[in-house]
This record gives sequence, C-alpha cells and structure tokens, in this order.
Amino acid sequence: MEYLGNEYTSFLRPVDNLENIEIALLLEGIYRYYGFDFRNYSIQFIKRRIWHRMRTDNIENISGLQERVFHDPKMMEKLLSDLSINVTEMFRDPSFFSSFRTKVVPILRDYPFIRIWHAGCSTGEEVYSMAILLYEEGLYEKTRIYATDINGSVIKSAQKGLFPLNRMKKYTKNYLEAGGTRSFSEYYIVKHEHASFHPFLAKNIAFAQHNLVSDQSFNEFHVIICRNALIYFNKLLQSRVHQLLYDSLSLSGILGLGSKESIQFSGIANYYEEVDSVEKIYRKIK
Repeated sequence: MEYLGNEYTSFLRPVDNLENIEIALLLEGIYRYYGFDFRNYSIQFIKRRIWHRMRTDNIENISGLQERVFHDPKMMEKLLSDLSINVTEMFRDPSFFSSFRTKVVPILRDYPFIRIWHAGCSTGEEVYSMAILLYEEGLYEKTRIYATDINGSVIKSAQKGLFPLNRMKKYTKNYLEAGGTRSFSEYYIVKHEHASFHPFLAKNIAFAQHNLVSDQSFNEFHVIICRNALIYFNKLLQSRVHQLLYDSLSLSGILGLGSKESIQFSGIANYYEEVDSVEKIYRKIK
C-alpha cells in the first residue's frame, strides 16, 4: 500500500466541476469558430451572464446553449451582447470628467493635434461626453477620437448619437457636476422619445469594432480612456490589456481607468505617474 500510494497518487487529480468543463468548452468553441476570446474573463462574470442567457431562452444546460450558439448566429449575437455588458451613461462618474477638465486639459492645450482612444466605448455616451468637454475647452477642432468596442451592434448604436429622452435629467445632473459650462440641452434636439445629439459632436469621432483581448494596437494616442472594462478580466488578461494600452500610448500620454481599476499590479506601474489617484488618471513617463 505504501508503494501504491507513492507511485500512483500522482495520477489522481481533482475532478473538475462539470459546469466549469462545459463553460471551458463553450468559450473555446466561441474563440475558434467566431474569433471572440472570453477565455480569460472573470469566471464569476462569465457564469452570471451565461445563466442569464439560459434563463431568458429557457435552455436547460450549458451544453444546450453551446449547441444553439454554434448553429444559430442570432443566439451568438445575444450571448455576445450579454458578455460585452454595456453599462454606461453620459458623464459617468462626473468627478472623473471634472478632474480631466482641470488636470488633463491644460496638458493637452500645448498639443498641435490630439488623438484619443475610447476603448470599450459601449453605446457611446461617454464618447459624446468627452466631445462636449473638449468643445467647451476649445480643443475639439484639433482632436480625433477613436471609439471602439468588441460588439458591432453597440458601435452602430453609438454612431447614431441617439439616446433615450428620459435619461436626460440624469445626464444633465452629471454634466453640471462634471463642470459643464453651458445649458446641456443646447447639445441635442428632441426626436419623439429620444435626444438626438448635434452632428458636429460626431464629426471628429471614428467608431470601429476592436477586440481588446485579441486585436493589436492601431495607432499612437495622447489619451486612452478605458474605464470599467478591465474589471471583467482575470489577472492574466488584465496584464495583457495593460500592456496593449501602454504600447498604444505616447510618452507623456494620459491613461484613464475606472474607479475600481488600477495599474498597481499590472507590472508596468513604474512606467506611470499619478495625475489623480482617486479618479485613476495616470501619465506615461517612460
């Protein structure tokens, strides 16, 4: 028995939870067939979104969802929307935009031309917010904003600049708290139950589909805004995306993260200095 234990216990492995095996197979299949890589997203986030889709479509198990995903592109569209969750609003976290206005805008004034990347832009509310801020500060005419998201459907929505009218009261409050200098209603007209933002705000915005997980850098930027996307990734993927953002940022460029995100454990924290530690705004110094 002693010999048996020593020689053969190495073959004994913990049995993986069946749910985890099914999820791993589903995510691997999605990556191989559709090209979307969710394999290093937070497992708890993945589980919540998968079970949400299964409950909504009355699917009994993950293997059943897998069959639907691979044989029905519309189901993949639904699941992609679930996994690229879109939680956003205009001037979201007004203190961030206020800090950007007071601490970053003075830096940008000296630039002859400004390139900004909004990574994970969702339906575009925060992109239009930045356009408004830069317009009020007299910088918009020399700025090009590149707004990207993994989900092509939300990119199409963002391009319209059309947002529910019932959100304007909240957005106006955010705008004023962010240091807005005009009447917020000047920036849109009412179309039925929507607020349609004036086309001049979108003229310097380029919307495109881009996958932070698998795609490469496509330019060098003076500012990168990537807020509340990293929280859905595991540590390995966070590190990889941090490297992508760093490589895409010019020297002395500005990085803005979400309130629950940080560069602290990214491996390149020493390459930045804090502009605002509370609002998670950093400047690349090497």
